[in-house]
Amino acid sequence: MATAESPRVADPGEPQRDKRMSLGQHLVELRKRLMFAALALVVGMVVAFFITDWVIYLITEPLRQIAATEGETAKVELMFSTVTGAFDLRLRMSFAIGILISAPIWLWQIWAFIMPGLTRKEIKYTVGFIGAAVPLFFAGCWVGLLVMPHIVELMAGFVPDGGASFFEAGYYYDFVFKLLIVVGISFVLPVFLVALNLAGVMSGKAILKGWRVAVLIAVVFSALATPAADVVSMLMLAGMLVVLFFAAAALSMLFDRRRAKQSAAILASEGIQ
Repeated sequence: MATAESPRVADPGEPQRDKRMSLGQHLVELRKRLMFAALALVVGMVVAFFITDWVIYLITEPLRQIAATEGETAKVELMFSTVTGAFDLRLRMSFAIGILISAPIWLWQIWAFIMPGLTRKEIKYTVGFIGAAVPLFFAGCWVGLLVMPHIVELMAGFVPDGGASFFEAGYYYDFVFKLLIVVGISFVLPVFLVALNLAGVMSGKAILKGWRVAVLIAVVFSALATPAADVVSMLMLAGMLVVLFFAAAALSMLFDRRRAKQSAAILASEGIQ
């Protein structure tokens, strides 16, 4: 007498897709994903090109504040030293902003390409990592945007009486862009610590044990990212990084405790049997 087979329980260690793909099929799939990602980037750059005026106005706000503070005789201006300098700057800004605008699409294309080969457990960890890293990165960029005016104003304060400040547009943009990127990435580093803990590389206690080194690195990094004379910005940035480090250590210890309880429950059940 035939009996209905019980449904097979999905193994978290099994890949999402059982179907094997040849190298040619992988290359075709990769080409399709890259074409969609490139198209999204181009559309994002076109949209970004029309909002570069607003972005330039935003990042040059410190220059207008300096000019207003110094009075009508102050010379604080953004300078383009070449004929095509303004157009080149807008292209560079369009590319950077276009990457951010099109990020949901090209990130999805990357995810859709690698997801079939991941196990369910790896997918869960990856989603959690992205869900924490993306907001932290933009939070870091926002903090960098808050710190940036203080840095510009402080450095402009060293211009001697009778001097004029002419900021080369390309250099000024590079300074702001690199500051935002560096501070944004620094906010994501605690997520890597949690990822190492989930991978079993470092325990929560091991992460917490290195708090002295972490504080020292945060202070040194903040001192390098901000001018030496701007102590307030340095302390604010260092304090945020230290708080994120301790939050990562606490979360890792919580994960360690949960895994320990699960292991104890498994051992207890095997002992009963």
